[in-house]
Amino acid sequence: MQGYRHYGTSYPVSPSSAPVEEIHAEEEEEEEEVYAEEKVYGEEAEPLIQEEVEKETGGVNEEEVTQMKEEAQPVAQETEGKTPLVESKNGKRTERATAGGDAAAGGGSKYSMFTWFVVLALLGVWSSVAVVYFNIVDYDSVIGKLTAYDTDGDGDFDVEDAKVLLGLKVAERRHDGDSPEEKTKTSERLTEAATQRAAEPQGVEPKEAMSSKTPAEETVSESGPLPVHNDDDEAAVPLPPYVEDDFVPDDPRDSQHPYEDQAETIDTTGEPVVEAQNQSEPPVVPEPQSETPRQAEAERTAEKQPEDKLKEKAKKKKPKLLNKFDKTIKAEIDAAEKLRKKGKLEEALRAFETLVQLHPQSPRARYGKAQTEDDLAEKLRSNDMLQKAINSYREAAELPDVTSDLLRAALKRRAERQQFLGRMRGSLATLERLVQIFPEDISLKNELGVAYLLLGDNKGAKKVYEEVLAVFPGDGFAKVHYGFILKSENKIAESIPFLKEGLESGEPGTDDGRFYFHLGDALQRVGDKSAYYWYELGHKRGHFASVWQRSLYNVDGLKAQPWWTAKETGYTDLVKTLERNWKTIRDEALAVMDQNTGMFIPEEENLREKGEWGQYTIWQQGKKVGNGCQGVPKTCALLERYPEATGCKRGQIKFSVMQPGTHVWPHTGPTNCRLRMHLGLVIPKQGCRIRCTDQTREWEEGKVLIFDDSFEHEVWQDADSYRLIFIVDVWHPELTAYQRQTLSPI
Repeated sequence: MQGYRHYGTSYPVSPSSAPVEEIHAEEEEEEEEVYAEEKVYGEEAEPLIQEEVEKETGGVNEEEVTQMKEEAQPVAQETEGKTPLVESKNGKRTERATAGGDAAAGGGSKYSMFTWFVVLALLGVWSSVAVVYFNIVDYDSVIGKLTAYDTDGDGDFDVEDAKVLLGLKVAERRHDGDSPEEKTKTSERLTEAATQRAAEPQGVEPKEAMSSKTPAEETVSESGPLPVHNDDDEAAVPLPPYVEDDFVPDDPRDSQHPYEDQAETIDTTGEPVVEAQNQSEPPVVPEPQSETPRQAEAERTAEKQPEDKLKEKAKKKKPKLLNKFDKTIKAEIDAAEKLRKKGKLEEALRAFETLVQLHPQSPRARYGKAQTEDDLAEKLRSNDMLQKAINSYREAAELPDVTSDLLRAALKRRAERQQFLGRMRGSLATLERLVQIFPEDISLKNELGVAYLLLGDNKGAKKVYEEVLAVFPGDGFAKVHYGFILKSENKIAESIPFLKEGLESGEPGTDDGRFYFHLGDALQRVGDKSAYYWYELGHKRGHFASVWQRSLYNVDGLKAQPWWTAKETGYTDLVKTLERNWKTIRDEALAVMDQNTGMFIPEEENLREKGEWGQYTIWQQGKKVGNGCQGVPKTCALLERYPEATGCKRGQIKFSVMQPGTHVWPHTGPTNCRLRMHLGLVIPKQGCRIRCTDQTREWEEGKVLIFDDSFEHEVWQDADSYRLIFIVDVWHPELTAYQRQTLSPI
């Protein structure tokens, strides 16, 4: 008995029903091409076939059915011949593959389709589980981004929202407070607007180019004011790009819009500044007010400040150091520069030297070589290497086709490093060349003036700053330096406004302790009590240790007090030697005081208000001065044993004579690294005194006074005869041996 095989089961059927079932199965294969597992319960197959045939034929007679069976029988026989059934061990009948395995192929095709279907389904399930479990996709962020395009207000992005974005539908939002009538009217208006928009030809711009509204927005606006939405509602169209706070707008003068020409101003009337909310409103014309010239000038300055800041920010551009040729080897230059910035200076120097050898006409390669040598000089603390860098900077600046930015940078750095080495004249020559090349650069002229001052040529510096102030009278840097020069010329009253206005400008290079020092000193000399205001300000800015202690070359952490005892200094042996031998020292001093010898030189530091003050120096900056010891050999022999005095590179050893009627201005010494001893040699009984801070003392013959001259001190000589003392500077006792050896001389 033959049997029709459904997937996975065989059932016995009558011979007459098998061919029809076979044909029906083949039709199902062609239509669906999908094999699904079926469960067949114990019904007979023949009635089912007859039912199906009746349905298909619409109720035909038995003869027609018999004829159909006879036509289908050869097909069934052919099929039966291909798939004979055999009895298996478990009693079930199975198909035997014949004709080269055709039946197996047919069955295998059914198995493979279902298997692939199951595999794909399982892969989909496990992929979904992995995505959710490992949180591969941030659904919150995706949904949050899509809500920006939620046009109907339902809280998500769906097909309706996509239609709005594609222009196939007009945006419509839900509002809780809308009545049904209002919703109907609004819907009608939106539909009309959408129809009009669809009727417009594509590619034609609207007539009103200034309007930034979409058609939907314009329609709603015509029907009345737009409803107020919650902060959570997002725009129905892509949002404009975010503009950062530090965005620098174009120059307002380049704008073609009339309302963009209004620059931001600082309100000087005390009234709050209200921004214009509607450009269509006419501007409010303020009532005419009588202004003084100063007020008008102040307002103009206030108006210019924001514009000037914008211009200054816009002008800050990266310097162009590469010429056309250097751009062709930019990769090699960048590689060498990367080594330099990483601190691999030896490798960087070799790389730049190779570039210079291969491309001797490359300014950027030679400039990089100079920078690397400069960095190596700092690392190795080598003056020889620094000199090589100075030469390389010059070579880079002298090459043809060098860019102006590289030329300026190379020469400017060369001048700075020359100053560092003490090559003041060379630095001056470099800066003069820079000023010739860039005559409009005021900063270079200001630096040229400093070079003259460092060289001691105050007249040359004064000429430079006069030229600067003639063109830019408000230049703060030029003002403080010009005031400094005037004060050095003892033009005290004239120097004050330049020093004061220069400091008040706050320009770079003006916040310097020297200018606070000299402004306060000038004010003191004219009797202006505001001097201590500037001293206090200098102290707050970190230039002075205190209002009283105003030295500029200091070592932090040293004990600071105006008056000292011999025991506190630790130099008791030196003090005892001076006091025991004071008469010997006095006699040698009196011998050299003979006017014919000319050994005493008038004080040259401009510290006297009036009178005569002479000095005879035998040690200065840790070295003997000329033939000074020949006149006082015994005194020098006594001091040779005390290196704390003779080796003090920031001090002096000298005799000081002061005639009656002399007054020394309040002043401070240059450094806190020393203490000063005064040995009285010839002291009148009355009229000679010294003040240090707020304590005043008098000298005694044969006795030593010790004070810290970095604190403010002042001297009066109101006696009837001269006063003679011996001054010995010693290292501050808290300085280490290494510090005493390495500190620069003053």
